[in-house]
Amino acid sequence: MNLPTLFDLSLKNRADQVALECGDRTFTFGDLDQRSNQVARALTSRGVQAGDRLSVFLDNRVEFIDVFIACTKLGVIVQPINILYRDREVSHIVTDAEPRAIVSNGPVPGGFAYWDVGELSALAAGQSPAPVDIGSTGDSPAAILYTSGTTGAAKGAVLTHNNFAANALNLITCWQMTSRDRFLLALPLFHVHGLANGLSCWLISGCRMRVIERFDYQNTAAEFLTFRPTLFFGVPTVYVRMLGWPDDVARQIGATARLFVSGSAPLPAPVLEEFRARYHHTILERYGMTETLMNMSNPYTGERRPGTVGVPLPGISARIVNEEGVELGADQVGEVWVMGPNVFAGYWKREAATREAFCDGWFKTGDVGTRSDDGYFTLRGRKSDLIISGGFNIYPREIEELLVGQPGVREAAVVGVRDAVRGEWPVAYIVAGPEFDEAATLAVVRSQLASFKIPRGFVKMEALPRTALGKIQKHLLPPWIE
Repeated sequence: MNLPTLFDLSLKNRADQVALECGDRTFTFGDLDQRSNQVARALTSRGVQAGDRLSVFLDNRVEFIDVFIACTKLGVIVQPINILYRDREVSHIVTDAEPRAIVSNGPVPGGFAYWDVGELSALAAGQSPAPVDIGSTGDSPAAILYTSGTTGAAKGAVLTHNNFAANALNLITCWQMTSRDRFLLALPLFHVHGLANGLSCWLISGCRMRVIERFDYQNTAAEFLTFRPTLFFGVPTVYVRMLGWPDDVARQIGATARLFVSGSAPLPAPVLEEFRARYHHTILERYGMTETLMNMSNPYTGERRPGTVGVPLPGISARIVNEEGVELGADQVGEVWVMGPNVFAGYWKREAATREAFCDGWFKTGDVGTRSDDGYFTLRGRKSDLIISGGFNIYPREIEELLVGQPGVREAAVVGVRDAVRGEWPVAYIVAGPEFDEAATLAVVRSQLASFKIPRGFVKMEALPRTALGKIQKHLLPPWIE
């Protein structure tokens, strides 16, 4: 069974029901079904076929949703690109994925040719809204989402229709999502959190969704108060921001809400406690990855244990292992391995990396954690040096390589420092000569990397601590002091 078959539970069975609010426009599920059929025919008229990749460089808008649904119907592989990415990042992804085209509403970093989304929508408007032939099975790739490893080289995780379906059905069941829910989505659709947990769960459950471009501290409170959502998914940074809203706003939001979910980064326990006191809801923490979608969740009914990511979702197995891959007992620290229908098909065009990521069918997450006697998992960090800022992954090697290429920078080590709002910020420790110009270096970095990857500051050192084999020992770097 493919995604369109599941989406039809709403697109066809709830055709007259209001499905989506986006800006000042409202759409029924029937509207979205017909719009996506028209977009599918427009794509076909431009030569797009099943198995092709179609990159999408768009912010949150109904046209993104049209393209996503159309691609699932055609068997085309959606390849979202983070709209904060710059030339360096976009160039790597486009070169690697080799899409048939890039759909955008303006120039694409790197100077790539693109299909203007407005022109595509105009072309679609003249197409027949009749159903299109579905060109996919459950095992067909539905999307390629790019992640990174400790090498800094972005890898495309190939996610199948079955991966998306298993993930959505799990969340709909375990989080009790129904057509009666009202879902406020402020997550970016180009991210796995918004695409898999947001769009897919909404389309299958048949709830009413309002999509906004982004979470904005000044304006999103009004979205809550006017829409009165029962469901909201966010990252820790968002919940920290929500603690700054007035008490009466918090009470009103909490009065109509049913469930708040947090993911993409660890939620500090004090934030959970303060949110519970002010909004009268206990945020539900869960654990997922680009390669696996959702692995674990605190229970909807039962103890939502602060600091933990709960227990494995139905059909998913998880274990904690040591360096030799031997399973460890309760409260012992080791790497988290998972297995289940949520786990991706492999890395795009990287057979060696795919083989390395698995052991006897288990996916090696690279996350370090523990399991309690009663089965709750707690994450302790990454085996790698991953930095998570505002829910976005930052891989230090990418920044380090760019810095070392700048005048005067001889060596560089980037680490994450704690931040009360964003979770972490990158800071660069450098060995630099007299020609090093901090302002000029920052200007280059800003032109090459997304804003959330810009180092908060530079610390000059005589030498970086290294092992006898020359590996930098980041844990020996001096503390960051602003």
